[in-house]
Amino acid sequence: MSFETVEQFERSIAEYYNAPYAVATDCCTHAIELSLRYTAAKSAYCPSYTYLSIPMTFEKLNIDWSFNTCEWKDFYNITSNIIDAAVYWHKGGYKSGSFMCLSFQYKKHLSLGRGGAILCESLEDYIELKKMSYDGRVPNTPWTEQDIDSIGYHYYMTPETAQLGLDRLDHAKMSNPRKWTWEDYPDLRSIAVFKKNR
Repeated sequence: MSFETVEQFERSIAEYYNAPYAVATDCCTHAIELSLRYTAAKSAYCPSYTYLSIPMTFEKLNIDWSFNTCEWKDFYNITSNIIDAAVYWHKGGYKSGSFMCLSFQYKKHLSLGRGGAILCESLEDYIELKKMSYDGRVPNTPWTEQDIDSIGYHYYMTPETAQLGLDRLDHAKMSNPRKWTWEDYPDLRSIAVFKKNR
């Protein structure tokens, strides 16, 4: 099994969402982190009702952020062009011009145990985010044969996870997803770590 399997999974996900490109990652949180790093985001929004790794990622990257009371459904914006779409499964659902971050965690509609992706607009975005996800290297060539010119973060999807995604994709396409909203999450403002740090 090779990284060509990952590229096949990326093409299949991009086609389903009607996105030009998809970069597969090891999880949605890391997809969001890569998007924030790639766009050099200095500030971000965070619904008070979401998963706790989102504000923790902002803290990790030293991004200026605050909670808001956004009553979101399906997805929400983190910045003007980065979207947390972890719970969003919708054919043709890509929002043009965005970095739309997906999750394939075990509770999600396409349940792979762990995994994520970034839907993006341009080939340049795809290439650079792909390198960032994979230690600065390009797939399918030994790293010792590459003159690596950018920092990467070891956030890539494995071929085994991608194959599982391909195996389960048709079933996910034919079945109805759960509809998620802000009401599925606790208020993060009540959690001690965020009380202490805000």
